[in-house]
Amino acid sequence: MQSSFSLAFSSSAAMPRSGHSSELSRPAPSIPLNIRFCGLRREALGFSSLKRNESRRVVVSGRARSKKVSASVAANGSAPKSFDYDLVIIGAGVGGHGAALHAIEKGLQTAIIKGDISMDMEMGLKTAIIEGDVVGGTCVNRGCVPSKALLAVSGRMRELQSEHHLKALGLQVSAAGYDRQGVADHANNLASKIRNNLTNSMKALGVDILTGVGTILGPQKVKYGKVGFSDNVITAKDIIIATGSVPFVPKGIEVDGKTVITSDHALKLEFVPDWIAIVGSGYIGLEFSDVYTALGSEVTFVEALDQLMPGFDPEIGKLAQRVLINPRKIDYHTGVFASKITPSKDGNPVRIELIDAKTKEPRDTLEVDAALIATGRAPFTNGLGLENINVVTQRGFIPVDERMRVFAADGNLVPHLYCIGDANGKMMLAHAASAQGISVVEQVTGKDHVLNHLSIPAACFTHPEISMVGLTEPQAREKAEKEGFEVSVAKTSFKANTKALAENEGEGLAKLIYRPDNGEILGVHIFGLHAADLIHEASNAIALGTRIQDIKFAVHAHPTLSEVLDELFKSAKVHARFPSPRSETVTV
Repeated sequence: MQSSFSLAFSSSAAMPRSGHSSELSRPAPSIPLNIRFCGLRREALGFSSLKRNESRRVVVSGRARSKKVSASVAANGSAPKSFDYDLVIIGAGVGGHGAALHAIEKGLQTAIIKGDISMDMEMGLKTAIIEGDVVGGTCVNRGCVPSKALLAVSGRMRELQSEHHLKALGLQVSAAGYDRQGVADHANNLASKIRNNLTNSMKALGVDILTGVGTILGPQKVKYGKVGFSDNVITAKDIIIATGSVPFVPKGIEVDGKTVITSDHALKLEFVPDWIAIVGSGYIGLEFSDVYTALGSEVTFVEALDQLMPGFDPEIGKLAQRVLINPRKIDYHTGVFASKITPSKDGNPVRIELIDAKTKEPRDTLEVDAALIATGRAPFTNGLGLENINVVTQRGFIPVDERMRVFAADGNLVPHLYCIGDANGKMMLAHAASAQGISVVEQVTGKDHVLNHLSIPAACFTHPEISMVGLTEPQAREKAEKEGFEVSVAKTSFKANTKALAENEGEGLAKLIYRPDNGEILGVHIFGLHAADLIHEASNAIALGTRIQDIKFAVHAHPTLSEVLDELFKSAKVHARFPSPRSETVTV
């Protein structure tokens, strides 16, 4: 399916990539300090952990493990009796960085295997992180961070180009322009700054950053090293795989990095084409359409499904199309595959052959200046040595349970081995990887913890923004039909919000999907000004198990955009007559 990966859980549609060089190229998730604690921890919320005899926690010593867990060791060699580290993390992206910092906080001796730095400081339990590319992984170097820099520019350009908007505010501005290299430098400089911050934060806390590609040799044993150099072998009580993902390129598409590009190339902004085709209309495609059209390009979407933005709530998607697509220099082809894309050569345009997604019959041929492949991401799990511990991937993803523990091919759990982030496919978002890493560290230090993925928000940083948490309306109604409960929907418009009107940004909608019988929040979707910031009140409510009849009493400053959610919760009709008791058990 040629649409960007959007909020897929274990049933991810992304396909495993074909052969890929293992030479210092594995992207590794790492986390900036400002999202270090995006995982919810019981002690931070004031909840007591489970009693020892009630806990299903992973026991570090291994002696108390179930037969099911220990069974997977027998066929793969014996585990070492002493260890170099308490925790080794393969991958220094957002997930690996978040796990490493939390491990140090919890007293684990930690190492991260990276690409060009090595250090040794002990603070409590020893931790190492292994990285074969650069600290920060995809998010910091080729994803979230530089893309937000480009989107900041596109947002300013849109404001300056909107004569109607400026006139309504009483402003007069001469024609806006931009320096392409200056814009590209802004994105690159931001990535470098955040990358350095992450590296320095781990150095300061005593995480060992180890250089090279990490490979699992057997139970609790990892080797790492660079091509052409001898390998180093280390042991650890627990190992976390956090190797992330790479852009997925469908068959028949030839990427030259110049005229046919992935998001990795696009973020360098080496040129701004007059006409660019974007294959896939999910998060990645939408954000780049915002950037390119603001900088003057015409955009053509190529989408395999019958509607644009297939991963969004349908009602929000329709509104977003009316605002983000229709008024701009964007056209689209839906229900088609790009069966073949040929880069520009000898002055000829990029050629895109389209076929019907269902019948596979030829539909059309496009000739454009450039093509961006935004068809989602594929897990980067080749070369990890999974065969040494009898682990078989599923479409490239490493199979895990709800506690991120890795399954062997025989269905048993591999002792002391975890996988977080894009590599497990549960939820391919940087902050989800971080939350999973923190959850794993809680487990290896003796506290049972299961992350509620339905409480993890997502955002698309277009102008205006789109954000969401929980279920879409169709998903909620399907769940309700299976489980036998009623679903209600409440909505509120940004046009009724004072702050939005003061900004002359009244285009927007917030939507609440909930159970009227007990006030449970099933999903919240927002399209409008600063939607990415507003969603967290809803995501935290879901994480904490807060019901609508409780949260509607919360006070919001006036006039602020937060009142959009205040009105949304107040408009919901819940049959429960009394607030839920504060002693109610909360599952996170």
